[in-house]
Amino acid sequence: MEDEIERIKAEVAEATSDPAAQQEWIRQSNLTYGGLGAAGLVVVQPFLTVQPLDLTATICVVAFAVSIPLLAALLILNLQEEYRHRVTRSRLVSFAKAVAQGSAFVGIAAAFWHISAIAGIVFVLVAFFAVGVHSSGYMQLEYDGTFRSRFPRRKP
Repeated sequence: MEDEIERIKAEVAEATSDPAAQQEWIRQSNLTYGGLGAAGLVVVQPFLTVQPLDLTATICVVAFAVSIPLLAALLILNLQEEYRHRVTRSRLVSFAKAVAQGSAFVGIAAAFWHISAIAGIVFVLVAFFAVGVHSSGYMQLEYDGTFRSRFPRRKP
């Protein structure tokens, strides 16, 4: 059993160190961070002149106040990763990615909820479904019955 665990760990390390995969992750991250940041700027604009803000508008604005600077920093970091042809393994960066994307999601959900509670609920439900769609497609493209189609199983 421990030999199998070590084999899987080695395959994961090999897959994550693949320069082509890292370049694709950087490209996808640029699209994600840029899109979320732009969406945040557009969504927050109407709230700049409205006072007082109701609860959903306040949640939206605060969530984007958290996410927009982090998304900008991550976009700039991606330029350095692209230059170095590798992704960072910093835990602080991983935490910032989670906070930036999570708060952007909360901000968009709150904006929809501000417009209509039904729209907010639908957005959240469909967003979770969309993650499942993406995960399913990704798994079909990248993984086979062993670990990864580009890294065939080694014979013992």
